[in-house]
Parts: sequence; structure tokens; C-alpha cells
Amino acid sequence: MRYLPHTEEDIAAMLVAIGARSLDDLFASIPADCRFGGALDLPAALSESALERRIGQMAGRMAVSPEYALFLGAGSYDHYIPATVSSLLGRSEFVTSYTPYQPEMLQGTLQGIYEYQTLTARLLGMEVATASHYDGATALAEAILMAVRITGKKKAVLSRAIHPHYRQVVRTYFAPTGYELLELPVLETGLTDFSRLEEIPDPAAVVVQSPNFFGCIENLRGAAEKAHSVGALLVAGFTEALAFGLLKSPGSEGADIVAGEGQSLGIPRSFGGPALGMLAGLKKHMRNLPGRLVGKTKDRDGKRGFVLTLATREQHIRREKATSNICSNNSLNALAAAMAMASLGGTGIRELASLNHDKAEYLKNALRDAGCPVRFSGATFNEFVVGFPGGFEARYRRLLDRKIVAGLPLGAYYPELADCGLLCVTETCGREEMDRLVREVAT
Repeated sequence: MRYLPHTEEDIAAMLVAIGARSLDDLFASIPADCRFGGALDLPAALSESALERRIGQMAGRMAVSPEYALFLGAGSYDHYIPATVSSLLGRSEFVTSYTPYQPEMLQGTLQGIYEYQTLTARLLGMEVATASHYDGATALAEAILMAVRITGKKKAVLSRAIHPHYRQVVRTYFAPTGYELLELPVLETGLTDFSRLEEIPDPAAVVVQSPNFFGCIENLRGAAEKAHSVGALLVAGFTEALAFGLLKSPGSEGADIVAGEGQSLGIPRSFGGPALGMLAGLKKHMRNLPGRLVGKTKDRDGKRGFVLTLATREQHIRREKATSNICSNNSLNALAAAMAMASLGGTGIRELASLNHDKAEYLKNALRDAGCPVRFSGATFNEFVVGFPGGFEARYRRLLDRKIVAGLPLGAYYPELADCGLLCVTETCGREEMDRLVREVAT
């Protein structure tokens, strides 16, 4: 959508309508010493074409300009977005000035959410799904709170192999509750160590991410059995939704609640946002789901219609009765994900997931042959942990000078992996880029 500036006449008319004499009156409540009083040092105005050239030049100086080879994932992934998604999502029926909090009042909006719920439930192997979560981290926190409500227990056990930012968000959510959070360590294989689980009395939930932060594929079936043996629910998290095009769905492996990030499904990275929290569960736990649930029905004439079946946000019911007072409406992002899943279809998602896996394996094996130690030997999806000859940090900085972003250094999050980094490969990485990284590392 093009930016259409207001004319001086438009501005004057709006000021009269609200009873203000000037634009400065709009900021009168801000203390004078907090306001900028001088004239802005702006360059002369440019024509539209000249401005676009200027913006293009500025974008070319950014650290992640197209000429860089990018191997960074860690919860936000670079995927090709089908043209169908961009074209349909930009229609005026979907994009409005109030899109982020679009009310559930139009049949088109309700049907879009319903289709998203259906596709999400199929992808994750669950029975019901909601569409009201900011991102994967907040969805995971909401899922754990949901487990606490269902079981009536006050303790949750998290794998240390869950994304560190997700664990921090969970801690923030739980800080004022009085509920207890415990962590399970990580084995040398990069997988969660469940050996201490039986020593923890009465946990409400066991929380595992798969593929985990290191890209390793956890045994969700085994995790579910261990969780259920101690009377806990299994909450399965994820950061890469595309993985379930290749891996068995968490629901089919025994997960009770599934929550994670859907950015990979038709949503651009946009330097950290926007994102899409996905959350799904079982029908028997439906009334403990946070957010909202759209259902399909018939009107009195027998015509198909969509209705807001369940709404447990404080916007709809009393605050003390709400399952969540934080989750909100992500209709546009949910719609983008639904469009992406529908555009690819089951076969397309599976083929794309296989391509991501195979490309990552190619780079992993090539780096290993070049003398780079691969930290974990187990199966991974499109990310893996690796070290570089001479130390990861030093080589990482040198690669940046050569316009290669070689993943994420792990020392800040896992001190025991200070000599390693997390590398990611998606379908957007070409073989030439991967071979160039290997050559630079080997020299």
C-alpha cells in the first residue's frame, strides 16, 4: 500500500475537528524538556523515483544485504514465500488500518481463522488449534500455563535444549505466579536428559522442543511416555514449523499440547518480526485453551457460517475468568500461514522440508570433511552445531568481513559451547554459497 501524505488543508481540517490550534497542541502533555525544539536536519525533498534509488543504496549498506551469504536461523528462518501469499494477503479485504486487532465479526475473517486452525491442527497432529498468540515464545508460555490449569499442579520441567529466549519468556510469565520452573540438562548427544525426571515430584508439564535449539531431533514418543509416567502432560515446543513436513507430528507422538513459532510459513523475517505463535491441544482440554476458537455451523436457512465459538481473552470475558490476558489477535499472520500451507499442500511441504534437511546435511558433511568438528552426532533437521578451526569467534568475525554470516555464536547462551556456533540452511541457500563458506573456513 502506497503512503498518501495529508495536504496542509487536510491537516487544518482535522485540527479544527478536534479543537486544536496546531500540531504542537497534540504534544502539549509532554514536558517541554522532553520535546525536540529545533528544526529537523533533513535533506531536500526527492522525487519518488529518486527516493526509491536512495533507499536502495542505503539498503545495500546493511549487514544482511542480498550479497551476504546467510546461515543464521536460531528461531527465525529465511524461506521463500510463494507469490500467491504476497498477492492474496495484500488485498484490501485483509489489510486494513486495524488489521493487528481485527474484530472477529466478518465471515471472511472468521473463515480465514477457521482454515488456519484446520491446517495447523493437521500439521501438528492435534485436535484443536487457536490463533491468538504473538510468537512462539509466548505461545509456549501459554501452553505451560494451560498445563498448570489442567493438572492443578504448580511445577513445570523444561529441557535446557529449548531456545534460550523462549525459556526466558517462560520465566518472565511465571515470575509473579509462585509456580516453580525446573530444568533438565542436555546430554552429550545434544538431546534432553530425562534421567532426573522421576526425582521431581508432581510436575504439571514436561516441556521439550523438537527439533531443539541445537537442531537435534528429540524422541517425542519417549518424552511423552516419561512425562505421563510421572503424571505430567507433555508440552512439545518448536521454532521451525516446516520440520513437521518431514518429521512425525508431535500429536502423533503423544504430545498433549503443542506450541511454537509459525514464522516459516509465509511470514518474512523482517529483522525479528512479525511472528506467529501456534498453539494446539486436545478436545478434552479445549476450555483451557488461551485465545479464541472459531467454529463452523449453519444458520437458520441451512447455510454454512462461521462463529467465534470460544473466546477466553479478557476482551471478551471478565479478567479473572480469562485464561490469558496477554494473547492477542494475529489474524493477518495466521492468514499468511494458512495461505502458505494451502499453496504448498501436503506434498509441497514434505518436499520443501526434505530439501531443507538435505541441504543442511550437505553443508554439515562438507564442513566435517574440511576439519570442522560437528558437536552432536544425532539426527538434525536444518540446523546443526559446529566448531571452526582456530576458534569459532575469531573465524566468525573474519567471515563477516567476507560477507558471510556464519550462524549464531553459542557462547553467550551455553558457555560449554563457547567454541561452537549454530548454523542453519534453508532452501534459499545455494550450493555456491555453501561451498564458499567451506572454502573460507578451510583456508
